[in-house]
Amino acid sequence: MAYREELWQEAKKKCRLSEEEVKIAKTLGLNPKSLIKNIPAKNELWKAPVGEWIREIQAERQEKSRKKKLKEAAQEKKNADTKKSVGEEGNP
Repeated sequence: MAYREELWQEAKKKCRLSEEEVKIAKTLGLNPKSLIKNIPAKNELWKAPVGEWIREIQAERQEKSRKKKLKEAAQEKKNADTKKSVGEEGNP
């Protein structure tokens, strides 16, 4: 769902985000209203700033996709090795 540019500009201003962080948030499919809701209050010292939070989400998703690609590559190699060994066993 595409959100109006005014909402993104409001989120950028209130959350003190850079253009790059807004772009990352859009590509991650985040909602500008959710960004505003996640602004840490003064008593929420444990909560990271929104810009940092966006980058953490991006890093987690990249790590997840990297692991998935490695797992798929390992599975393909295993399948190729299995086919190769089965082909060798068939020829005495």
